[in-house]
Amino acid sequence: MDGNSALTFRQIDTETRIHAYSSAMEIVNEKKETEAAYGEDNRQAKDVSNMEAMDPWNPPYPPCAPGPCKDFTSHIKLIKEWMHQKQAFLAAYRATHTIIPDRTHEMANDAFFDKLPRLAPILEKDSVKLFLNLFMNDRVGLAWGFVITPQTFNQMIVQNALRCAKVALEGKAPELDGYRANPNYMNQCGYFPLHEAAETFSTDMIKLLFHYGASANLRTVGPNVVEGLLPLHVAVENACLHKFLEDNLLPDKENRDYVYRLIQLLCLPEMKIFLDTTRLIAERTDDLLAELWKYIKDGKLAETAVLLLSAQKQIRTGSSFKTNGNCVTDGDGFFIISKLCADDILALDSEISQKRAGKKQLKADKKLKRMSWVLVNAINEAGEALDSYIRAHPEVTSAMQVSHIDVLERVSSILKNHGVFPTGECINTGNLCPYEHQLSRSSDGELPVKDDVYGTVEKVRYSRTGVFIFSAATRKKRPKGWELEYTRRSFFPYWKSVLSQLHGTSPIIKLQTIQETEENWNRSVAERSPPISNNNLGLLGRVPQLTSNQQSRRLFGTTASIVLKLLKHA
Repeated sequence: MDGNSALTFRQIDTETRIHAYSSAMEIVNEKKETEAAYGEDNRQAKDVSNMEAMDPWNPPYPPCAPGPCKDFTSHIKLIKEWMHQKQAFLAAYRATHTIIPDRTHEMANDAFFDKLPRLAPILEKDSVKLFLNLFMNDRVGLAWGFVITPQTFNQMIVQNALRCAKVALEGKAPELDGYRANPNYMNQCGYFPLHEAAETFSTDMIKLLFHYGASANLRTVGPNVVEGLLPLHVAVENACLHKFLEDNLLPDKENRDYVYRLIQLLCLPEMKIFLDTTRLIAERTDDLLAELWKYIKDGKLAETAVLLLSAQKQIRTGSSFKTNGNCVTDGDGFFIISKLCADDILALDSEISQKRAGKKQLKADKKLKRMSWVLVNAINEAGEALDSYIRAHPEVTSAMQVSHIDVLERVSSILKNHGVFPTGECINTGNLCPYEHQLSRSSDGELPVKDDVYGTVEKVRYSRTGVFIFSAATRKKRPKGWELEYTRRSFFPYWKSVLSQLHGTSPIIKLQTIQETEENWNRSVAERSPPISNNNLGLLGRVPQLTSNQQSRRLFGTTASIVLKLLKHA
């Protein structure tokens, strides 16, 4: 190589050399994967093209690399053009196809947690300008493989940063350099953006995700999450954790009063955002009747009621699904489910008459199935009137001008007009109250502002536990969406998570002080054991045994993200 050529080579910018190295490594990896596709014994080739077509991370037929040129400068120019074409091709393909599992390198995830103290306040303000500036100047940890990482996008959903999320999904801002977020990209925890949006009850975020192609039919996968959950499951089962339901439902499900009280509670204005979330997701969920029937078979009356009441429009429009290998298509969904419940009751009657042992459990199952039948028929009769009344509630409970007593009387009137009558005592409105540790309304009717979370963030740092400490000044005005956030914090146990429940259990978690949490963390690391239980770390669960400094760093970062979520709602 002559001196001019060597000088030209030294003038190639650093980013070009990095891209060239990455492209070369991809070619090497593709070659190894292709060689591995051949049998060890007979060396017969397998269908590699079909294997590649099934992997959205490595799509088929990318732009071909240019051939050699006599002029070295021209060759470098062609290489640059080819790399930009390939980047655009991969960015578009990877952002528009479902990707399972997370392909982000662990080094990028580590870098994300290092950058989280800078990102969190930006998302708290939902500042598009600051986010784009951060991404343009230092996108390490925010992007990988020509797409915005699932961790980064998930953080936008956790903090309900709608403007930043929209910019990330569009990917049109010049500062993003063609990178964008994928609404169907599984994160390292095993769930998708729509699952997180369902867990935060953000109807605006759910609408945004659907607008950009999010699928409501993707299920959770992996050891770090309850497997097989649809976003619909998260919305429904989180709604059933509402404080009003936990405090006021009768322990005995096998009587009509339970059904009557359940319907009344779901019609209260404080339940509106939870039902709205379920309704939005149910509109895009396939096999809705199959999911409803699973709840009925499992004896989950509260979940059944939430789904029946919020998704009744989809259920009424005519449905079909397979049960016991037979396709049931007669009538609308309410008729189908009612008939299935009646058939099961008759089958249980027959089984009770034939068996001598185990009758007690069979009779209990029969009573529960009968209550499911009563619930289905009650909402079938009165559901449309109840739905109209629920939709008339204001979006925020602070704007509600009607008392709980008036609401319960109105719901009772609707039910009675459709032939549903209670037989026991009414709901004690004194039990319809928010969590004690939540903020209360001030004397002038204004919702207060909590300075340590909803203040103007000036400094952000985190301790060794990953607990974020905000130095904030009080805002003169409440931030946008504060009323909805207040409703969620007041009536939903944010320290619980349907996604991380083990075997469907969700123990009540006592939030400890930052000092106590840090002491427990230090003790667990010193002992190299998992003594930190769900009661201390909420969504994180138990701390696995640490085998390396790098694993400890990732675990630390995960804890930081989780505790930030807890403190945001504290």
